[in-house]
Amino acid sequence: MSPYAIDKLIEETRNLAAAFRESTGTMLPVSGEIARYDVSRHLDLELCEDRNCGYDAVGKGELDGLRVLIKSRVVGEQVKSGHRIGQINPDGGWDLLALSLMDNDFQATEIYMASREDVLEAIASTNSKRARRGALSIAKFKIIGERVWTREMGRETGELLALAL
Repeated sequence: MSPYAIDKLIEETRNLAAAFRESTGTMLPVSGEIARYDVSRHLDLELCEDRNCGYDAVGKGELDGLRVLIKSRVVGEQVKSGHRIGQINPDGGWDLLALSLMDNDFQATEIYMASREDVLEAIASTNSKRARRGALSIAKFKIIGERVWTREMGRETGELLALAL
């Protein structure tokens, strides 16, 4: 058992990543781990220990048993047209995709979620080479997905239930 509490480690990681970005202008590759922690905590998910299973977490409560792939993007104060989600593995065993949008301090501002069917359909219907490699713009994801959590309002319960059905 680690002598450090995970919430304290994540908070320190946020601080270090934000300071590093401000000092160097480049990003430490930690937003994915921060997002896994945030999304699992805010949406009542159990994180998977096996990093090669094709998804990051399994739902509890409203999302019981559903497998969730978690993606993240630091967007600052607003999403720009060029912001994209990293590559999405269409062969992974996930049911839902969650996207955590973060401010420049690596704090989650919004979480969106979309079904596997909607994500794969959006990828297939896009003509760009990036989309064919499994990448989507954040703007497109916001269109096909549902906002399920915000920093100001917390969890938007009805949206989660609709996605689970």
